[in-house]
Amino acid sequence: QVQLVESGGGVVQPGGSLRLSCTASGRTSPSYTMIWYRQAPGKDYEFVAQISGQRNTTDYGDSVKGRFTISRDSSKMTAYLQMNNLKPDDSALYYCSENANKGHGTQVIVSS
Repeated sequence: QVQLVESGGGVVQPGGSLRLSCTASGRTSPSYTMIWYRQAPGKDYEFVAQISGQRNTTDYGDSVKGRFTISRDSSKMTAYLQMNNLKPDDSALYYCSENANKGHGTQVIVSS
């Protein structure tokens, strides 16, 4: 089983930036794709971004394209989500996922 720990969330004003981290341990592998999801109160899970393990190919949800960047440091078994130009609609609990495992999430609140 893979254990995932997210960090880096917080409260930020609109237009601000945050960088989330997700560190994997246990039966993990640098070949696994890492995925960021988010869930706002009363809403379904929303795909945010993913990065493949082999070629670091990235993909983004339409609502974050051009503002968010996913990356990974395989030596640290960590994926990052750089979030710029944050909007109130980005407020959510952000989770990372790997090999069908999910962490407990980190809260992001965008508010003036």
